Amino acid sequence: MRPSLSRLAWAWGLACLLSPASQLDAQTDGTVAEGGAAFLLVPVGARAVALGQAAVADFGSGELAFWNPAGLALLPRSELGIHHARTFASNNTALAGYVSMRRVGTFGAAAYLVDFGSQEVRPGPGPPTGRTTVRNIELLASYATTIVPSLAVGINYKLIQFRNDCSGDCGLFPTEVGTTHGLDVGVQYLVGVGNGLRLGLAIQHAGFALQIENRPQADPLPTRVQLGAQYQVELPTPEDTEPAYARILFDLQDAWGSYSNPEARVGLELGLGELIRMRGGYAFLHSESRGPSIGAGVTFGRVTVDFARIFFESGRFDEPVYLSLRAAL
Repeated sequence: MRPSLSRLAWAWGLACLLSPASQLDAQTDGTVAEGGAAFLLVPVGARAVALGQAAVADFGSGELAFWNPAGLALLPRSELGIHHARTFASNNTALAGYVSMRRVGTFGAAAYLVDFGSQEVRPGPGPPTGRTTVRNIELLASYATTIVPSLAVGINYKLIQFRNDCSGDCGLFPTEVGTTHGLDVGVQYLVGVGNGLRLGLAIQHAGFALQIENRPQADPLPTRVQLGAQYQVELPTPEDTEPAYARILFDLQDAWGSYSNPEARVGLELGLGELIRMRGGYAFLHSESRGPSIGAGVTFGRVTVDFARIFFESGRFDEPVYLSLRAAL
C-alpha cells in the first residue's frame, strides 16, 4: 500500500530537515496532521503580513482575496498583482488579476504556487535513483460586490492540489496527485460614515477533504473562521501637504467548530496620502511562527510596491521576506 498524504508529507519534511541544502517544517503547529492543504494557512501578500496578518476587515487590495474576498468589493480600480515570499520551507508565488466594475462588482482570478523544491532519493549509500518534487497549487475565482454602501460580500471558489512528482525511481515517494475543491465567503460592514470603523467576518478553506489514495486516508481542509475590525483616523498635517491617517486592525481566528482558544492578530498602519505607508503588527499564533512583523508600501503613479518581514519569536527558522507588486489599470 502506498503511503498516505500525511505520511508522505511528514517523510518529505524529515528528509528536507536532514538535508543541508533545504529545510521543511509546518508554518503552524500540527498543520500537516490537521489538514492536507496546510499550505493554505501560510500568509499571502506583503501588505497583510506587515499588519500582523490582521486583514479580515481590510479593503481595497487584490491580495485580500486570500484573506476576505469581501474586501475586493471596494477595489478602486482594476488591478494586476504578483506576491512572492521565500520562507524557510518553500518559495511561494501568487499571480492575481481583478476587474472592478462599479455597477457589477469586482471579479477575477488568482493562481498560487507553493514550491518546496526537489530532493534526491537515495535508498542507500549508493547514487541517487530518482528525484521527488513537492508542490501545492491553489487556483481561485473571486467575486465581490456591495449590497448597500455599507455592506460588502465576497466569495472565492478554489481548486486545491497537492503534487509529489517523481522522476526516476523514487521508492516510497512515487508520483502522487490529490485535488479537491473549496470555498471562502466573507462580509464587511462599515459602521457610520467615512472610513472610521469597519467590521469583517470570513470563513476560509471550507470544502471537501483532500484525497489521494482512498477516503479513509483523506485529509480535511483547515477550515477557519476569522472576524476582525479596523479603525481609521485622520491625523493633523500642515496645509498644502498630503493627508495623513492611522489605521489599527485587530483579528481573531480559530478552527471551524472550535472557538475556545482563538489566535489574535493586530496591525498598525501610518499613511501619507497614497504615497507611502509604514506598517507593523504582531501575530499571536499558537505556534513557533508567532511574532512581530514590519513593512512598508510605496506608490509610484499606478504601481504599488509592498514589503514585509516576519520575525519569528522562537528564532528557530529563517525569517521570511514578502514582496508584492500591484499595478492599477
